[in-house]
Amino acid sequence: MTASNHSLVPLEAHIMSKCPDARDCLRDLVVPAMEQVVNKVNFTLSFIGSVDQNNSIHCMHGPGECLGDMLSLCAIDLYPDDPVIYLGFTNCLISSYGQIPSRDLVEPCALEHGIAFEDLNGCISEEGKGLDLLMASVERSQAAGVKRSCTVRVNNKTWCVRDGGEWKDCPGGSDIKSLVEEVERLYQV
Repeated sequence: MTASNHSLVPLEAHIMSKCPDARDCLRDLVVPAMEQVVNKVNFTLSFIGSVDQNNSIHCMHGPGECLGDMLSLCAIDLYPDDPVIYLGFTNCLISSYGQIPSRDLVEPCALEHGIAFEDLNGCISEEGKGLDLLMASVERSQAAGVKRSCTVRVNNKTWCVRDGGEWKDCPGGSDIKSLVEEVERLYQV
């Protein structure tokens, strides 16, 4: 059976860019698993926030986090078919989440992953584009009922949650091997 006979498995990580749990989740689970299953998943990176009655977006860790979220979403918008680029860029940012959205962090991360800083800046600066991307992403997380960063979902169901420095609600396991095996199992179906 060839790869074209298989459906890609939905894999999604819901995060906040200035969250230590998101850093740990990407570094310890999502990125290493993606290295093994990138061609077997339809990967989505979504962001958690809230929208008030005036249709304004609020991020738990403040406006700098909203900017960090938009930077990642702009990378996704620029390279929609290449999660290696945008996930690598996001992981680079979140590894030093306390510095988000400093240009001293963003520029080297963009350079390391082959993204033109000017393109990211243009996306965020473009009339409403970055905000529209963030609004759609926050609404996606809300529609899925996700409130905690980092929530990993496989096949549209919660797989595992990293919250308060520990893994929770992980009946299938919180390790790379378990996540990869679940993706492989679903990919074979």
